[in-house]
Amino acid sequence: MQTLQPDAIQAARQHIGELVRVTPLEPSASLSQRLGVPVWLKLESQQATGSFKLRGAANAVAQLSAEARRGGVVTASTGNHGRALAYAAAQQGVRATVCLSRLVPANKVEAIRALGAEVRICGDSQDAAEAMALSLAAEEGATYLPPFDHPHIIAGQGTLGLEILEQCPEVAEVLVPLSGGGLFAGVALALKSARAQIRLHGISMRRGAAMHASLQAGHPLEVEELPTLADSLGGGIGLQNRYTFAMTQSLCDELHLLDEPAIAAGIRHAYREERQVVEGAGAVGISALLEGLIEPRGPVVVVVSGRNIDIQQHLRVINGEVS
Repeated sequence: MQTLQPDAIQAARQHIGELVRVTPLEPSASLSQRLGVPVWLKLESQQATGSFKLRGAANAVAQLSAEARRGGVVTASTGNHGRALAYAAAQQGVRATVCLSRLVPANKVEAIRALGAEVRICGDSQDAAEAMALSLAAEEGATYLPPFDHPHIIAGQGTLGLEILEQCPEVAEVLVPLSGGGLFAGVALALKSARAQIRLHGISMRRGAAMHASLQAGHPLEVEELPTLADSLGGGIGLQNRYTFAMTQSLCDELHLLDEPAIAAGIRHAYREERQVVEGAGAVGISALLEGLIEPRGPVVVVVSGRNIDIQQHLRVINGEVS
């Protein structure tokens, strides 16, 4: 297993500056009052493609050779990485193919197609989509860009951590959605390299949390992928994981799991109290605070990672039809 150096994150910032927004850090009056310390929301949900994934995808595409650009790129995704790669590839004149499982919500599938990428649907898991993507890459001579376990992807996501440091220099605790670990590893590396005492909390759903199970076992595991409101956190971490497992193992101070009603409560809170439309994966940090899972020691930053929820699903959650 391998790790990454902090200077890769600084380099990524230079590569993606024209494609990626510096997203706002907004105070949450309701959560601050509830916890008794300042709570800030890092609204990566306002990124151009609706999630943090654009950072890593843009960095990876920017560093392709001329030959690799001609061959195009292919990936597997639970939705947001595919959308980000489609966008980044289109902006840089590169052909993209995105492989998705049948569990990916229809709104995310259509958003990827609308950006000009070819979409392939395969199987009922992220692992099945990944197998198809790797096969296509070999057959067509395309470059496979995975959703998280890649140094350029991790470094791109880490630029979010640099923004947190600049926007809230006094931050003491950071809550990061945790799935395959690309976002967590990048953000944690950026923050811990600057100030080791910042506490990093990984937040995931209880249903099919592959990174949690792998950390418990001490090595990457296959975990059954189950339907969840936090669909973007689904999928495995790869049995041959090279980067994110070891980095998460080293950099994560605490890992918290959420039941589905808690995730729904986070979505509702984001809408009713923060006036934000947030998908399940993006709401998990808010959910963890509402559940009382964190005992904050100072200013808290919650990474709100995405907004790409099906609008009918959002309405059902807000109206209490999904809990």
